[in-house]
Amino acid sequence: MRSTNMFQTFFASEKAGGIILVVCTALSLLLTNSALGNAYSGIWHMDLGGKPLEFWINDGLMTIFFLLVGLELEREVYAGELSQRKYAMLPALAALGGILIPAGIHVALNVGTTTASGAGIPMATDIAFAIGILSLLGDRVPTSLKVFLTALAVIDDLGAIFTIAIFYSGGISWVDLAIAGALFGSLLGLNRLKVFRLLPYLLIGAVMWFFMLRSGVHATITGVLVAFAIPFGTGDEQSISYRLQQALHKPVSFAIMPLFALANTCILFTSDWSSALLSRNSMGIFLGLVLGKPIGITLFAAGAVALGWCALPKGVRWKDIIGVGFLGGIGFTMSIFITLLAFEHNDTIVHAKTAILLASFVAAVVGAVWLRYSLRPVPLPEEDE
Repeated sequence: MRSTNMFQTFFASEKAGGIILVVCTALSLLLTNSALGNAYSGIWHMDLGGKPLEFWINDGLMTIFFLLVGLELEREVYAGELSQRKYAMLPALAALGGILIPAGIHVALNVGTTTASGAGIPMATDIAFAIGILSLLGDRVPTSLKVFLTALAVIDDLGAIFTIAIFYSGGISWVDLAIAGALFGSLLGLNRLKVFRLLPYLLIGAVMWFFMLRSGVHATITGVLVAFAIPFGTGDEQSISYRLQQALHKPVSFAIMPLFALANTCILFTSDWSSALLSRNSMGIFLGLVLGKPIGITLFAAGAVALGWCALPKGVRWKDIIGVGFLGGIGFTMSIFITLLAFEHNDTIVHAKTAILLASFVAAVVGAVWLRYSLRPVPLPEEDE
């Protein structure tokens, strides 16, 4: 697999962003379960323009997160790890396994119950957290394994986006959806006319977000659609796609994602929190992330190689793929996001978030320890005699 300068920049920002997410999550949990808990939780529910602050983070700022995800997907498709079949097949099929097996585990445990709608929760991988954990292992991690994990997580995000659009949209207002569709068509028209100014795309995209929100389709999908409408061109440093992608890395990694973590991990651990983890929904989430992810990723990757569709990246062994599979079980951001869409009852949401945090922690520790002992140590340079 290839490694580009943009990939190195992306990996570096996601690494730092993952560390900040860990700090913000720990801080949020600490404050929520302290004497300041009510005041802290109240911050995210204060009214701002007729909507709680939490809404503007989850439905507004997260659209910018999805815009960056869309730009990353666009770059990988046109010029990155997904631009050639031999590079794309292995992480794509591994990601498919990491989506289907965890969802299947949750469905098997929750079929016919009120929590069956949570099947999408264990499907997700948090790019920032996964990359952050992998980066802690230092130079012993081959670049090809970093690229594999990144490509897998990006494709995983694409699967989550489709899942949100298809299964987690409300009642559809066809008039508003038609207006949003017409606005998206106008963006594609600007692309075909080779309009290389960024402002028209962002202004029309903002109006499109409003009508997408009114339509019942989750408004954050607007970010991905706008990203693919923005001309990629040659993808060099002068293209508007590149410039926007570069401009969004730091705000997303160091502002939007930390805010999302702070606002959505206000989890109060009551006396029955541990017993709540034994519910069908919590077990489906936990087992889906901790076991379903590594099993699905490894099984589908092994099948693809056995069928001769692709080969393992250079310097990567099967035990490394298993370790990355565990890191794929770090759901966090997208899992919590889907939880907010899947459930309405507050207790169910809190219990699901608790299961996500515990599963992500276990997956991170197991994945890090596994890779710590599976990866070949970097050979020391020979001393001159």
